[in-house]
Amino acid sequence: MRWSMRVTAAVSAVVLAAGCGNGASGGDALTLYNAQHEDLMKAMVEGFTKETGIKVNLRSGKDFELANQIVQEGDASPADVFVTENSPAMSLVDAKGRFAKVDDATLAQVPGQYSPSSGNWVGFAARSTVFAYNSKQLTAEQLPKSIVDVAQPQWQGKIGVAAAGADFQAIVSAVLEVTGEDATKQWLAGLKRNAKIYPGNIAVMKAVNSGEIQGGVIYHYYWYKDRAEASANSKDTELKFFTDGDPGAFVSVSGAGVVKASKKQADAQKLVKYLTSKGGQQILSDSKALEYAIAKDATPNSKLKPLNELKPPPIDVAKLNGPKVVELMQQAGLI
Repeated sequence: MRWSMRVTAAVSAVVLAAGCGNGASGGDALTLYNAQHEDLMKAMVEGFTKETGIKVNLRSGKDFELANQIVQEGDASPADVFVTENSPAMSLVDAKGRFAKVDDATLAQVPGQYSPSSGNWVGFAARSTVFAYNSKQLTAEQLPKSIVDVAQPQWQGKIGVAAAGADFQAIVSAVLEVTGEDATKQWLAGLKRNAKIYPGNIAVMKAVNSGEIQGGVIYHYYWYKDRAEASANSKDTELKFFTDGDPGAFVSVSGAGVVKASKKQADAQKLVKYLTSKGGQQILSDSKALEYAIAKDATPNSKLKPLNELKPPPIDVAKLNGPKVVELMQQAGLI
């Protein structure tokens, strides 16, 4: 079965405690189902535990693996809080009625476009879609003006995507929301003809850097992280940020929500509030994750293209349909 739709119990468990090397083992500790980058969430949870004294058990997996697990577990779920890299998995859980409403004070910390109108989860981080291109093979004038242009014949065999990953599937969900189902089907058919498929964003960037392909669709932070290190996989690449509401300018939201089955609602709400608080957002901004902090009073990471300069399409995050995207991609033969 494809990873994006299967449920797995093989999640990794990491226990975090404040100020000591000893871990909590259940008891009063919160259980966080984590589909974000583990090192980032470890840092943010450590900050939360230091501030509140509340311990957290971190169970890590993939977006849709954990989303489906929460749905299948139902009222018996041990999860107190769920966080993701991309929002379609949050929408899946929300649609099944498995979230409690987020406290109004928490929702107020984040601009409205980063949370669903239901208020059942809240965004706490974001990543921008970009087109990474080989700067020795392409000039700025030769780049696609829109992400939909990469389905045109001139890009056959010259571009790459990580089709099976939740990152790219979230990008496809934005194309679906902006252009509609028929146009998305045509675009995916063009990608099937044109694109080389890679196992992840880093593999796409490596292929662009080596000249194996001319360009690829990834999220911004992979490139920024490589540049912050030795530039081994990015020295011959540059980024194009699509603009003017193009679906290729999509900004994907990482979400956090309180699981309805939780028996520790008050503490779970505190954790979600912390992730969107000034302290939590500062840890995000200062981290090597190089994702965007999005709370209203967050301090931007100066290494990134400013968030207010991105021109994403106006998309209701609650409308990003992960299961429909998987269906369309399967029909196109991309996954």
